Amino acid sequence: MATLDTIFDLFSKERRRYALYYLDQHSGTVSVDEVVDYVANQESDAPDGSIPDEQYDRIDLSLRQVDIPKTAEIDSIEYNRDEEEINIRGTSTKFNAIVAIAKILEHPDRSE
Repeated sequence: MATLDTIFDLFSKERRRYALYYLDQHSGTVSVDEVVDYVANQESDAPDGSIPDEQYDRIDLSLRQVDIPKTAEIDSIEYNRDEEEINIRGTSTKFNAIVAIAKILEHPDRSE
């Protein structure tokens, strides 16, 4: 498992936390597009769920260039930039617990 410093660094940015929440809900391979869509919807303040193209593009770029590659610091997450895929292989129970606690602290009104 990654060090506590690595975990805290990963969770220090909201966008990266949203990406980690999504990855925590999945196993196997997910596309970068799936993660971008999820994060964009989480960040959207629009009541109808529409996201302005400019905002979506900023989220997309940030995730592809910074946030998703950084999540690969966790042993069980692999990012394949060429294939635009993220492979999640059995995250540890400690990591899952940290993700669960972070989700509760960030969104106590949601019971996922």
